[in-house]
Amino acid sequence: MLRQKLTLKARALRYLSIREYSPAELERKLQPYAAEGDDLAALLAWLKERGFLSETRFVETYVRRQSARYGNARVLMELERHGVSGSALSHAEAELQDSEFERAQSVWKKKFGTAPSDMREKARQFRFLQQRGFSGTVIRKVLKDADFSDDER
Repeated sequence: MLRQKLTLKARALRYLSIREYSPAELERKLQPYAAEGDDLAALLAWLKERGFLSETRFVETYVRRQSARYGNARVLMELERHGVSGSALSHAEAELQDSEFERAQSVWKKKFGTAPSDMREKARQFRFLQQRGFSGTVIRKVLKDADFSDDER
């Protein structure tokens, strides 16, 4: 059985039916399939008009999915890598700022659960949270709270 070649519009709709894409990411993904007569910019504009493609919806979905595991710096860096910029990025940053401590504490509890016993362990825990994109201020507060909670036992 012969497979029909997908049109650029059908391919874009198929991608968007699987998950949300940022406009820049979808454009990069469709670029290799654009034939000489295809107008990729017009297709992206059509998708935006019809509500199939939304940078705001992509940012909300991405932040919701990644924020439970990663800190602000990492999530924002990944959004920039996906081609998000401007007001959508600043809105995501404001949304993430409020919950960074709670998210860092949750990630720390899941991974470690007990306060560091010595400076080497404290440095290891600090590096882990730092690699996840949490700020130094938040990490210090998480580790300080861990020390106090262990003292109360």
